[in-house]
Amino acid sequence: MQDLKERTFAFAVATGKLIRELPYNTVNKAYTGQLIRSSSSVGANYRAARRAKSGADFIYKLKIVEEEADESVYFLELLMVFNPDFKEKISLLAADGVSILKIIVASIITARSGIIKTRE
Repeated sequence: MQDLKERTFAFAVATGKLIRELPYNTVNKAYTGQLIRSSSSVGANYRAARRAKSGADFIYKLKIVEEEADESVYFLELLMVFNPDFKEKISLLAADGVSILKIIVASIITARSGIIKTRE
């Protein structure tokens, strides 16, 4: 399996490449602006989580990754509606975002159970 650090970077790059292909209009400008920030934030915050100072800090930072991944998927879904000619490309990217989101949620659950066990 591809390292999550590499995968989140690839997600941001693929998102940026997709955005460059989309037609320029008011809707795309607004949604892609949000998407470029949230998709790049997924990887940036995952890197920060890897440098966490404690278990609680790790979970806190992963929660940010979760929020940004979910937001990225949301804006991809909106772009799919307004750019039907790009539906296939966008849906593949959205599926990757959902997959990353699921991995992060599972990691949070695992990390939380580890913290609870160490406190007992």
